[in-house]
Amino acid sequence: MAGAPPASRTHRVKILVLCYEYPPVGGGGGRVAAQVATGLAARGHEVRVQTSGMRHLPATEQRDGVRIDRAESFRKKEDTCSVPEMALYLATSFLPALKIAREWKPDVIHAHFAVPTGVLATSVSALTRIPYVLTAHLGDVPGGVPEQTSHLFKIVDPFARIIWRKAAATTAVSSYVGALARAAYPADPHVILNGIAAPAHTGSHKIPNKLLMVGRLSVQKNPLLAIESLALVRDLPWTLDVIGDGPLRAPMENLARQKGIADRITFRGWLDAANVHAAMAESEMLFIPSLHEGLPMAAIEALHHGLVIIGSNIGGLADVLADDENGFMCPLEAPAFAERLRRLLTGPDLKARMSLHSKELAASFGVDRSVDGYEKVLRAVAREKE
Repeated sequence: MAGAPPASRTHRVKILVLCYEYPPVGGGGGRVAAQVATGLAARGHEVRVQTSGMRHLPATEQRDGVRIDRAESFRKKEDTCSVPEMALYLATSFLPALKIAREWKPDVIHAHFAVPTGVLATSVSALTRIPYVLTAHLGDVPGGVPEQTSHLFKIVDPFARIIWRKAAATTAVSSYVGALARAAYPADPHVILNGIAAPAHTGSHKIPNKLLMVGRLSVQKNPLLAIESLALVRDLPWTLDVIGDGPLRAPMENLARQKGIADRITFRGWLDAANVHAAMAESEMLFIPSLHEGLPMAAIEALHHGLVIIGSNIGGLADVLADDENGFMCPLEAPAFAERLRRLLTGPDLKARMSLHSKELAASFGVDRSVDGYEKVLRAVAREKE
């Protein structure tokens, strides 16, 4: 957090972070939680995290100025969490979180994900009178990922309303998530856009017409549409690297073989942050055919590397993708994606213009700006408690 101002002694805040996933466990939401926690610790605040444990991870760890406490959640996979596993997180983390709250006495609790983590925050807050700030990410809000969560929200809605009502302050990671929350609950969350630290090297030697996909290969990410779209431009030169894994990897590989384009696609599995940045540094375009997004970290990283973004016309990309400026927002149909791809693959000047605009947009997604937003909200709530 170079350049971030340290907190003065009189304004240091003790913050208990609750999140059912935290790196290396989880996806983008956990990464946001870690980034904010690390950023706040670098500014002199005291930060502790209560999260899900797995057998290969230590129960307690000090990392980047943050103490991380993990309770066994019986979670089977780092990148996937089922509803029963979320419930187990609540069951196994309740007593540890309550103990930390009573003995360590934080000024404020920061809960990531209204569901499930909000249940834990509300319970601990009720028993200790420590206020909590709620951060919504996407799937924890009705309408965020409807095909996966609509049936669940019919059950948990009364409890979710209590979670949102009892919060001392609420935030959302994108304009779209904020709008969903306002539509569902009597809340007006502060929108604090995700951000990243600018990469040290953004690459000056791009591989012509190299595309990239980054993320979990799941229904929400809609990766089969990428294969269908690329098959329609097989007459043009391009290559695709797929970073990530998930239940749709095998169907993607099978479809690529059926379409005769398997030799142009490399499935690289999950990579660490350094290798993801290295892949972005040599790529020209990022493919995001998702059905739903909150504010994908991969897209923010892509801006810093000057990638042109070819994404779905969905609300969760609106903060990071300006149609026909730094990429295209496409209807969820292969011919629509293919038409935009063809324009980019045959238009080097268009790519260059859009790449420049991505780099200009990146300035709005710096990690310091994001941490500034959370620090302001958490400090305000802590002061009200006093």
